[in-house]
Amino acid sequence: MKTSLLTCVTSLGFAASLAAAPISFDFKDPKGVNAIQFSLDSVLEPIAGTASGITGKVSFDPANPGATTGKINVATKSLVVPNSMMNGHLLGEGWLNAPANPEITFELTTLAGAKTAKNVTSAIATGKFTLKGVTKEIKVPVTITYLPDAFGKRINKPEIKGDLLVLRGEFTITRGDYGIQPGQNEDKVNTEIKLSLAVVGSAPKA
Repeated sequence: MKTSLLTCVTSLGFAASLAAAPISFDFKDPKGVNAIQFSLDSVLEPIAGTASGITGKVSFDPANPGATTGKINVATKSLVVPNSMMNGHLLGEGWLNAPANPEITFELTTLAGAKTAKNVTSAIATGKFTLKGVTKEIKVPVTITYLPDAFGKRINKPEIKGDLLVLRGEFTITRGDYGIQPGQNEDKVNTEIKLSLAVVGSAPKA
């Protein structure tokens, strides 16, 4: 009897430890939908665009969202604005210099003040943001939505099991802080760049 009870308790403890394990989510979207929006609302020429070349991995524990870690990467060459000439300037040497700076990254260092209601966690993400070879610490208000068993539904293959994680956030940077034409063309290109993200990470199960 004692042996059976001990075995039962041990099994329950082992199951609980598995349930609490962090899940690794891959942000290379199999549907190719993930994108980040950016805008420079200048006086003469409001500019808006998207960046679609998103990769990266985030480790998320549903039982402890505050312990979230990870890194999101954006391929610089994937940034697009509607005007082709502007797009050439944006990716060229005078602006982002995409060949020399192939990635824009955000590496999460801490997640503060995490509050979870049902499956949505809100917090302040502090991390290292790298743009055009310059790295600065920034803080971003974020929401993290954990969607268990939703992977197959998203790709229209319900027989495939797995979870989803949706990251949402908005923040503003000053382009001069990252060596992007500081003090120049401020009537046509705003000094501030606003970024908005809503991206989905996948964790398929075998």
